[in-house]
Amino acid sequence: MIAPDSALATLWCPSPNREPRRNGRRPDMLILHYTGMDSAEGALDWLTREEAKVSCHYLVDEEGRVAQIVAESERAWHAGQSLWDGETDLNSCSIGIEIHNPGHDFDYPDFPDAQMQAIEALCLDILRRHAIPPDRVLAHSDIAPGRKRDPGEKFDWARLARAGIGLWVPPAAVGGDQGLGPGDEGVSVAELQRQLSEFGYGVEVTSTYGMGMEKVVEAFQRHFRPASIDGRADLSTRDTLARLLAARRGMQVV
Repeated sequence: MIAPDSALATLWCPSPNREPRRNGRRPDMLILHYTGMDSAEGALDWLTREEAKVSCHYLVDEEGRVAQIVAESERAWHAGQSLWDGETDLNSCSIGIEIHNPGHDFDYPDFPDAQMQAIEALCLDILRRHAIPPDRVLAHSDIAPGRKRDPGEKFDWARLARAGIGLWVPPAAVGGDQGLGPGDEGVSVAELQRQLSEFGYGVEVTSTYGMGMEKVVEAFQRHFRPASIDGRADLSTRDTLARLLAARRGMQVV
């Protein structure tokens, strides 16, 4: 029997949905999901069924219990069709954590404190073993805008950042400005697209604010400015993005 990579995992429940990481990649990204299912037990059952064709490395239930499903050395099937910083095979370079929460389609409850404590401890444990930069600790929604919303705006990214997990700046307060939105064109849109692309989102610099752009802005807001998620790039959204980029550049200089 293989021992879990993390001592925090109290259950080792291997999934058949795994394979070697491609091209010798080592994990340099941590992706957080929610299960979107009624129960953690149901999620565990699904993630370990061959016909599901999905898996992850860890599952954290609402009481904070941690199950390991795929070894960290292997490629789990959790990211799906996704893109970040020009890469598309994110399963080969990432570790995926599924967090049990029924999700947006089922009333989207808060994440309990016991669960958040366990996620914080597990993330720190993973970061001790792998060289994962703060700006590559991401939401599923970040790498698949419009397709995924998890773990969503209720997830406490600020708490993780206080523990040294992920990149975060206090979001700028939401004002009353309309900002940029669908149908807008010009230099300001192009600059916003350039900044989002620099941060890692899959955005082309077209100078036109289309539906795809709206979904990317929603994803950014869901993670980094959750007070209002409307897909419009108001001053609050743009200021928060600019300060995140500045914070990341500062970390790279150090």
